[in-house]
Amino acid sequence: MPRKSRIDAPGAVHHIIIRGIERRSIFKDDHDRERFTDKLGSVLTDAGTACYAWVLMRNHVHLLLRSGRIPIAIVMQRLLTSYAMFFNRRYRRHGQLFQNRYKSILCEEDPYLKELVRYIHLNPLRAKVVEDLAALSEYAYCGHGALLGKFGCNWLDDKYVLRLFGRGMKQARLRYGEYLAEGVGEGGRKDLTGGGLIRSIGGWEELKRQRKSGERIKGDERILGGSDFVLQVLDHADEEMTRRAKIRAQGWDFKSLSEKIAEQFDIDIKQLFTPTKDRVVSRARAVLCHIAVRRLMMGGVDVARKLNLTPSMVSRAVSRAEKKGWVNVQEASG
Repeated sequence: MPRKSRIDAPGAVHHIIIRGIERRSIFKDDHDRERFTDKLGSVLTDAGTACYAWVLMRNHVHLLLRSGRIPIAIVMQRLLTSYAMFFNRRYRRHGQLFQNRYKSILCEEDPYLKELVRYIHLNPLRAKVVEDLAALSEYAYCGHGALLGKFGCNWLDDKYVLRLFGRGMKQARLRYGEYLAEGVGEGGRKDLTGGGLIRSIGGWEELKRQRKSGERIKGDERILGGSDFVLQVLDHADEEMTRRAKIRAQGWDFKSLSEKIAEQFDIDIKQLFTPTKDRVVSRARAVLCHIAVRRLMMGGVDVARKLNLTPSMVSRAVSRAEKKGWVNVQEASG
C-alpha cells in the first residue's frame, strides 16, 4: 500500500515524532543533545517556525511546531540531515540514523494544543528519566523548564503557550504547572500520537454520512481533530494534489521545466547547470528548484544531482524563491 503524503499548510500545527532506526539511540551523551538542540534552534529561527513544546529522549524526539514560511518537510530535512552527518562523523558510523519517515500529525489547535504540550513535556517523567516533577523542571532537554522560567530557550514560543493559562506571566506559569501535574496519572496517550485514530471507516463517503448525522469522529492518522477539521484539511490537501497532478498530466518533467524556465528568463539552458553568481541565472535556478520540489514533487537530492548543487543549496533556493515571491506556478508551468 503506498504511503500517504504529508499534509502541511502555512500556520498549521504539527506534532512531530522522530525515532532512531530500529529504535536505536540517537543521543549517546549531552554533547549529542546540545548539538541537536543548537541545530534545532537555528533551523526553526531561520525558517520562522514556532515551537510550543519539545523533548529529547534516548531514541526519539517530540516536537510541537507551527509551520512558518518554509514547509515543515524542508525544516525537518535540514535538521535531520545535519544531525545525522554530525552523529555519523563523531561515531565513525555509516548508514541511516533515523527511521525513513518521521511521523507528522497535523493538529487541530483547539482543544489539542494544551494537551500536546503536556503530553510531550511529561515524556521524561513517564520514562523515568527524571524522578519527579521537581526534577523535570530542571531537565535541560525538555521545554517544560523553559515554560516555568527555570532556564532560557529563545526559540521556544513560551509566551504563546503561557497565554493559554493566564494573562500575567506569574499566574500563567502557576496554572501551567498545575495543569501539567494533573496529567501525570494519565500515562501514554496513543490518541495524541496518531495510534488511536481511525484510518478507514468504509471510505470517505461513510465519513461524510456520519458527519451529517451529527457524529463526531476522527478519520485519518495524519490528522488529530474532529471530523469537520479532518475534512477541511483533506479538502485542502486534495486541492493541492489536484494542482500537482494537473502539472504532471500536462507532460511536465524536469527537462521540459528547465527549458521553460530558461526561455522565460532569456538565458541559455546550460547556464542553469553551471555554477555562477549571475543574479538572473541564480533567480532562474531558484524558481526551477521551487517548482521541481513543490509541484513536480521531486526530492531535493534528485534536483541537486541534476543541477550539480548540494541538497542544502536546493533547500535554500526553494526557500529564497518563496520568500522573495518569485514563483507564479501558473505562469512558470502552465
